[in-house]
Amino acid sequence: MAGGYWLGCGLRGVKLVISDAHEGIKAAVSKVLRASWQRCRVHFMRNVVAHAGRNGRRVVAAFIGTAFVQEDADAATVQWRQVADQLRPKVPKLAALMDEAEADVLAFMSFPKDHRAKIHSINPLERLNGEIKRRTDVVGIFPNEDAITRLVGALLLNRMTSGRFSAAAT
Repeated sequence: MAGGYWLGCGLRGVKLVISDAHEGIKAAVSKVLRASWQRCRVHFMRNVVAHAGRNGRRVVAAFIGTAFVQEDADAATVQWRQVADQLRPKVPKLAALMDEAEADVLAFMSFPKDHRAKIHSINPLERLNGEIKRRTDVVGIFPNEDAITRLVGALLLNRMTSGRFSAAAT
C-alpha cells in the first residue's frame, strides 16, 4: 500500500492535511494518516467566485471572507451559514456549493488562532515548489543526485533563513 511508505519513513502525528478537493487524497488522509482534511481556502474561493458572475466576484469573495475572520469555529460556522442563506435566493448553485464544502473549508478554524494564517491554504507551498521547478529547469541536466540535493537544499535553506518559509509552510 502506498500509504505504508510514508508511515514506514516515520511520518507520525499528522493532524491536518491541506489540499484541493481531490477524492483520492481525502480518502488516503482518512484511511492512512487518520488526520483531518482541509480544503485549501484559496482554491475553494477560486471555484466559488466562478458562480458569482463577473460583476459579483469581489462582493461574494468579501462576503464569504467574513466567515474566515471569526474568533472561533462556532462563530465561523454561524457566519458561513448566514452568508449561504443570504446568497441562496440569487445564486442557488453557489449557496449549495457552500453547504457542501462547509466542514472542509472551515476545518482550520478548530486550530489555535495563531496557526490559522499558516494552515488555511497550500499556496505558499505551491509557490515554493514552483521556485524549485524554475531553478532546476534552468540547470536542465544534473550530473548526479547530490547536485540536485545541493541546489534544492540551498533554496530551502535560503527560504528558511530569509523568514519566507517555516515548517508550517507560511
